[in-house]
Amino acid sequence: MEGLVSPAGRFAGRRVLVTGHTGFKGSWLSLWLSRKRAIVTGFSDTIPTSPSHFAALDIDIDDRRGDIGDSATIDAVIAETRPEIIFHFAAQALVRRAYADPLSTYRTNVLGTLGVLQSAHRHGVGAVAVATTDKVYRNDESGRRYVETDELGGSDPYSASKSCVELMVRSFQESFARDGSMLIATVRAGNVIGGGDWAEDRLLPDLMRSAFGDAPAVIRNPHSTRPWQHVLDVLTGYLMVGAGLLEGDRTVADAWNLGPEGDASICVQDLIDAIGASLPLEVNIQASSDDRHESGLLQLDSSKAMSRLGWQPRWESEMIERTIAWYRAYHESGSVISNGQLDAYEAALG
Repeated sequence: MEGLVSPAGRFAGRRVLVTGHTGFKGSWLSLWLSRKRAIVTGFSDTIPTSPSHFAALDIDIDDRRGDIGDSATIDAVIAETRPEIIFHFAAQALVRRAYADPLSTYRTNVLGTLGVLQSAHRHGVGAVAVATTDKVYRNDESGRRYVETDELGGSDPYSASKSCVELMVRSFQESFARDGSMLIATVRAGNVIGGGDWAEDRLLPDLMRSAFGDAPAVIRNPHSTRPWQHVLDVLTGYLMVGAGLLEGDRTVADAWNLGPEGDASICVQDLIDAIGASLPLEVNIQASSDDRHESGLLQLDSSKAMSRLGWQPRWESEMIERTIAWYRAYHESGSVISNGQLDAYEAALG
């Protein structure tokens, strides 16, 4: 059965809306769904980077543009395309940009999500999977792994905005869809890496720019530990959650952690060393004196997703190798190997 091998196969012929489809995770998800014959509509305000993974892929989907904070615009798109499920990725996801412009960050992340939920409910969308972050927890940096029932928090504007989204989703479900007419889940993933990420002020893209260019990467917290994982491992979890919602399983309308197994969380310095050892080009590091708050240690307990969804990371041990291979192919020959990596990943799922 195809659905057992590739979770994207469970969406064949289904109408899917992906917000933030021009971004890193959204572009990979849109590619995967379109390969499995889902009827995909994407909604984003712009192509956020140059180069762009989305632009390089040239995916044949319904490509819509607009501001996620404009409730009338997203309402019109949902009314016209009638999605059966929404994967909501559109967000302001950069910590330092949130410090610079907290108002815009809260508007996009909180009110933008509320607009999606309200329109989805109005137009009879039965399933919505909302991307948040591992940073939603009140992190005491004790080293323990956070479970989905732990206290929410947020010591910086970005983290707090996503915690607000978590609370709003639960409130919306209880207030407007208590009968199960619309099922909503949130997914809390850690630091996602993989080919095609060119976001500013993010560790892996900064390292790749340094490795294949001539600008030094500025590292703020080399001793921080994060739950790094490959984008396809994370998207597998999103697709499993989405499929459960689409099939009407009310137990899936919940919060879900997606993080690496065991002790797979990696110190930033160790990640830098691994990339530096694998690339023939020098990775130059400059320490930053920025003293704004960012977590030094953050880890997730993903046992619920593993036991209840059957989710399991497949590329945990090779995420760095696969990521470097993608950027090497792009920079050295202009090749975009995303489809080939999806083929290899689906083979690993089997």
